[in-house]
Amino acid sequence: MASRSSAAAQPPAPGDGADDTTAPLPAPELTEAECRRCGTYIAGLDGRYACGVCGWVNDHSEGHRRLPRADEDPDRPPKGRRPPRLLPAPEPTPEQTPEPVAEPPAAGA
Repeated sequence: MASRSSAAAQPPAPGDGADDTTAPLPAPELTEAECRRCGTYIAGLDGRYACGVCGWVNDHSEGHRRLPRADEDPDRPPKGRRPPRLLPAPEPTPEQTPEPVAEPPAAGA
């Protein structure tokens, strides 16, 4: 008979996400702040921001709540589904060289 490890028999530690799967995530909260780089007034979700003016983004760990896992995404495809097939790439076309444009004669000639 195979022996079981003692780690497998212990209950999951609190905060490791084992008990988080039963409750649906609440709707994200709209939050507002100033950009830390340029000072632009920006809005974000749950304390996660991205500035459209200068490109600054705060770290995801600064948010107010945990980020959802992939299996909590309602739009995630069902398990076992293959990814969609990609269309073949278009055939390369030879580059067309523009015809040279004749310059108008000089006015003083």
